[in-house]
Amino acid sequence: MPLQSLCWYCLFQALVLLLVSNGAPVIASRVLGNRLAMPIDNGLYLGDGQRLLGITKTWRGLFSAIFITTVIAILCGLEPITGVLFGMLTMLGDMLASFVKRRLGKVESSQARGFDTIPETLLPLYLLKEPLGLDFIDVILIVVLFFLCEEFFSPILYRLHIRNKPY
Repeated sequence: MPLQSLCWYCLFQALVLLLVSNGAPVIASRVLGNRLAMPIDNGLYLGDGQRLLGITKTWRGLFSAIFITTVIAILCGLEPITGVLFGMLTMLGDMLASFVKRRLGKVESSQARGFDTIPETLLPLYLLKEPLGLDFIDVILIVVLFFLCEEFFSPILYRLHIRNKPY
């Protein structure tokens, strides 16, 4: 596929939506502190002795991701429903990764190379590729780019102690 045939705006737009939907819960945590930080799993422990999702998966984070992603989607000229679904699917992928990490015995906010980014990236991009103007190659390219961004920025965020706060 020649580089000219890529929809660069579509790629950029999708990457921005991913960054916003993943960053909104962190920003909401910084702005609101512990206010409204109710865990989605309501403190439920499963038979393996681990939380269903963990303390960092909150309703505040979910709703902030959906709201801010929807606003940005509208500003990018997308339908509001695309923003709502994008935010929801990104957070669903993030919760899926947390659920599996808890089952594997990983501590909260621990990194699992690739697994932290692939579900939350692939789920919204693949299911919303048509309204985003993407094809399968674009989706794979964005997943790789987002993974590389996460690999570069995660160590910085950990050093700033952003990842260890409930969001």
